[in-house]
Amino acid sequence: MADTTSDPLKRVEDQLKKCVKCGACRANCPAFTAFGREPAVARGKIALAQHILKDDIELDDQTYLAMSKCLLCGSCVEKCPNEVPTDEIVIAAREALARKRGLTTFHAAVGQVIKNRSLMKMGVKAASLLGPLFFKKVPETSGLRLRFPMPFVGGARHIPAIAKKPFLDRHPEVIPGEPGKPRIIFFVGCMTNFVYTEIGEATLALFRHLGCTVIMPKGQQCCGLPGMSGGDIGTVRELAEKNLAELERYEADYVMSACATCGGALHRLYPLVVGKRNPELKERLEALAAKTVDASQLLHKLGLNPAETGAGESLRITYHDPCHLRTRGLTKQPRELLTGTPGIELAEMEGADRCCGLGGTFNVYHYGSSMTINEAKSRAIIATGAQAVATGCPGCMMQLSDGLKQHGSKVEVLHTLQILARRLKLVR
Repeated sequence: MADTTSDPLKRVEDQLKKCVKCGACRANCPAFTAFGREPAVARGKIALAQHILKDDIELDDQTYLAMSKCLLCGSCVEKCPNEVPTDEIVIAAREALARKRGLTTFHAAVGQVIKNRSLMKMGVKAASLLGPLFFKKVPETSGLRLRFPMPFVGGARHIPAIAKKPFLDRHPEVIPGEPGKPRIIFFVGCMTNFVYTEIGEATLALFRHLGCTVIMPKGQQCCGLPGMSGGDIGTVRELAEKNLAELERYEADYVMSACATCGGALHRLYPLVVGKRNPELKERLEALAAKTVDASQLLHKLGLNPAETGAGESLRITYHDPCHLRTRGLTKQPRELLTGTPGIELAEMEGADRCCGLGGTFNVYHYGSSMTINEAKSRAIIATGAQAVATGCPGCMMQLSDGLKQHGSKVEVLHTLQILARRLKLVR
């Protein structure tokens, strides 16, 4: 049965006590870089969570605002000498606030959209058709910019175009491979399905190149991370159950995602956030987590050889570590795939493992601060002299592209798998 504990913070009460207020988190927190105030840093949020648990603080707009100033990047968790799981604490605090005061209007709307695939597809189709009414096309180096500001969006932001046809609608559910080769379930994710369909095509091409059977269940849903950002754990659970049932329909060796965020949800956050609250789902979610791999991780494991086509045109690139890969220890695999590709020169940027500033709905609620965090990333990319920046997360791609375009940079933003598939001449 589902956990109906009235206060989610009770589940992390012992973890709250582990924080000794040493301040090590300040040096590693991107939100502190942007806001420069104690409530933005991990120990400030932990202190706030303790007061919310004791019910001796007013749950006003400022309380909500303070708890929203976290990107859930995990940097503070990695550097904490006492191993305080601040990301888990922040998720619990946001859930507690949502239970006590209700969801914000924005997050309630987000929840309705992400848990209703038909509504999402209808909205995406409308955005694709009506985009010319709201957006103006500018030169390719600038992408799409808003003609006028809109709520929660702002006038400076560069927004990628919506795909005319979702990726999942372009292919059959099962694409058979060679006998004896791995069977892989491809968890596509919303950004790849509706925006960066070229990532899906590159991923599919690479695994077909290796002879794998690729299974793309048509009923897969949003991973639910946008709901988690607002404390809407009910929506996260609903989506986790739907995805679990859909992915369990097939026997497979791996569940693979080319989106760091989606992979992070299936691999870590489903067992952590949903499994702990719902014992009846715990074992199934842990089994799913054990099978979940990132696409670059699996290509590396299966022995993809990008050098097999011989020397290619010279390309200087740099690499950005998505937080949801970095926190899973997946940093060397994409780099080794790239450096093993003829013609590719990898120029490491300063702070490659620092958050780009997206943080899901953080980027929507705190867009200006999000771009303040991104400022150092954009400058670091440009300083390498790279022609392209590679990464393993469509969300990071959108953020990196926005920042670079606002700097007037022509550096191309690509998924790691796009580069590999192009070099192997599997896609254009």
